[in-house]
Parts: sequence; structure tokens; C-alpha cells
Amino acid sequence: MTADAQTALITGCSSGLGRETALALHRLGHRVHATARRPETLADLAALGITTLALDVTDEASMATAVAAVEARHGRIDLLINNAAYGLHLPVESATPEEIRAQFDTNVFGLVRMAQLVLPGMRRAGRGRIVNISSMAGRFSPPGGAFYHASKHAVEAISDSLRLEVAPFGVEVVVVQPGPTITGFAATAVATMHGGPDPADPYATFRARLAEMYAGRTFTRRNGAVPAEAATRVVVRAATAARPGPVTPWAAWPGPPCSPSGCCPTRPSTR
Repeated sequence: MTADAQTALITGCSSGLGRETALALHRLGHRVHATARRPETLADLAALGITTLALDVTDEASMATAVAAVEARHGRIDLLINNAAYGLHLPVESATPEEIRAQFDTNVFGLVRMAQLVLPGMRRAGRGRIVNISSMAGRFSPPGGAFYHASKHAVEAISDSLRLEVAPFGVEVVVVQPGPTITGFAATAVATMHGGPDPADPYATFRARLAEMYAGRTFTRRNGAVPAEAATRVVVRAATAARPGPVTPWAAWPGPPCSPSGCCPTRPSTR
């Protein structure tokens, strides 16, 4: 443990970016608390000495219990990384009210509540940092991703306001905007695209093409997606750098086929 070690709480560590970030910060000597809805998925992290906790960002008691446990053990939380999220991908007309609410419960309302829970301790300490994992999806919205992208637009807006509100207390808010990253995100997105080849469904063809794109054409090295380890370096910079300013995009990504020229030339960045 280094002298400048931070106490970090990370949501959504069962796979992908959350898991890699927990590992990277642990290797740097920080006191990492990795969380997931199903803590059994974190057994390998626990075996490495990382503290693991159950935390469901759609459950108030679960969030409050996890924050209280970390503060009781270390006195405060220095770093919150709001990573838990998933992507609902359906035409606007096809999504049910329950699916839309669940998307915002996880991606927006859980993120906000976690910030609210850690901020009193950060204010008392006169320092702290909240890293909100947004997405390049917070900057544009192609067809099929309206609700996921809307949730990331919301994360951007909330983070911008929060950053100014808490700056006088010594608390920083940083947004990370990953581009296509090779994780389990695509598989989860495809799983939300319910509906088979029903000839009565006006979106059947569109939905099939969207599923095909996410399943095999977008989140691959060939199409410019980066491995989780590469995106993790940006998150670690956001979490630990003294001044985590913008990162210049690494290269253009051709984007999904929603326009002839693609959608958004970006790779993971912070601001």
C-alpha cells in the first residue's frame, strides 16, 4: 500500500471495464472495493486481495449498506467510479415502459444516488473524486439506441452540473467517454433486442440487422474497437491524475451503418 493510496469504490465489476479498473487500481496500491449485484462473480478479485461487496445500483438499501461499510472501514471514500450500466437497444416504439424505466434506474438514477451517498463524506474530508463512466453515446444517438444514449446524455448533463456544485468543497467530477470496447456489452445489448422474425413486426428487419451488427461487426478489433485493458488506462488516468484533462481521440472509428460516413470518430476520452 502506497502512502498516497486512495480508498476506491467501483460499481459494476463483474466483467469488462469495471473489473479491469479494479485490477489496475489494486496493482497501483489503492484500497479497492469492487462491487457487483452478484458478489460471487467477484471471487477471483477477492482471491487477489481486493475487497468485494454486493451492490445493486437499483436498490437503495444495497447502495447505502455498501457505502456505509467502506466508510466504517476506512473513514471515507476518496474515489467513486460509477461504472455499472448496460445498453437497451430497441426501436422507440417497441420498448416497454418497464424496460425504459429499468434502463434509467441503472444508468442514471443509480449513478446519481451513489454520488449522493458518498458526497457527505467527501465534503467533510475536503476532497474526493467521482468518475462517471459515460460513453461516446453521450454525444450522438443512432437508431435503435435511443434509451441507452439518452441515459448517457443524462450522465453528461448531470456530471456537468455536479462538477460546478461540488468544486467549492474540494470534490472533482470527471467524465470518461469510451468508444467501442471489447467487453460483454455487445452480448448484453443483443439480449435486449427481443422479438423474432415476425412478419407483422414493422421493425423486424431493422432489429435483425441491429443484432447482427452488435453481435459480430462493431465490437471487434477489425472495426477499431479497443480491448478493455486499453480503455481501462483512460479510466485510471481519470481516477488518479492530478489534472485529468481531455484525451485526444486515438483514431477514427467508422461507426455503425446509420449514415454513409459513420457516426462519431472517437475513442476513450476523459473530461
